Amino acid sequence: MSKFLFCIGLLFLISCNSDYAYKPRGYFKIDFPKKAYQSFDQPGYPYSFEYPAYAKIVKDTTFFEQTPENPYWINIDFPRFNSRIYISYKKVEKNNFDSLVNDAFTLSYKQHTYKASAIEPEPFTTPNGINGVYFTLKGNTATANQFFVSDSVKHFLRGALYFNATPNEDSLRPVNAFLKTDLQHLINTLRWK
Repeated sequence: MSKFLFCIGLLFLISCNSDYAYKPRGYFKIDFPKKAYQSFDQPGYPYSFEYPAYAKIVKDTTFFEQTPENPYWINIDFPRFNSRIYISYKKVEKNNFDSLVNDAFTLSYKQHTYKASAIEPEPFTTPNGINGVYFTLKGNTATANQFFVSDSVKHFLRGALYFNATPNEDSLRPVNAFLKTDLQHLINTLRWK
């Protein structure tokens, strides 16, 4: 009987020796369009910039179920990626510049601190001499890319890229990286009127 159990035990050990390899979770392949840009230079708007040819501009008509503060708020939609850049514009008026900057930092930090593993603000100056701050948010946040630009005297513009999907940093990383270059192109071509 002991020989029988020994043979079954040996057979069990030999049969469990396989070359199993862990297969990571797969994601859909994303075909990115070729980079091409077009100009947004509408009459009456206090700014102009270049945006991707595979996006469309939609005038923002509601802000939390209310009318936006001014008619210069727009959205840049990327239907292919189910995402949107929200662009809000405010006039810098007497003594409100610090308040606008504080609001931009608050929106970047307060709403995303509990989900973000890191928030990296990076000051910059565009080739057109416009100053701003670019926020890169890490982790499963609703937005990974936000920015604001201003001349600190007359114009203040804020932008944030959001996806209409459950935040998953790993699966959104390639699209975030692709659209980040578009955001940087928009920022670098921004001009005040």
